[in-house]
Amino acid sequence: MGYVYILTTKNNKMLYIGVTNNLARRVYEHKQGLLDGFTKKFHIHKLVYYEQFDSIQNAIKREKVLKEWNRAWKNHLINSFNPSWDDLYEQIALSFL
Repeated sequence: MGYVYILTTKNNKMLYIGVTNNLARRVYEHKQGLLDGFTKKFHIHKLVYYEQFDSIQNAIKREKVLKEWNRAWKNHLINSFNPSWDDLYEQIALSFL
C-alpha cells in the first residue's frame, strides 16, 4: 500500500507533495515537527489531498508526476477533491490508525 499526499500552510500559500506507506503516521509526524526540512521550516502540515495506491512504487510514480505539475493544475486537483481545502487529518487519522 502507498499514498501520495499534498500538504499546505495555514493560508494555503505553499504546497508540499510527499509519499508514504502510512498516511496517518506521516501527517502526524509533519504536524508534530518530527521531520526536519521544508515542511517543518515553513509550517506546512495541513493535509488537503491524498491518493491511495496498491503499492508504494505506484505512489512514487504518481508523486513524481504531480511534482512536475504547475500550481494551477495542483490547485484544480485539490479543489476537485477538497473544495474548501479543509485539513483532512482528523478524518483520516481515525480510519488509518
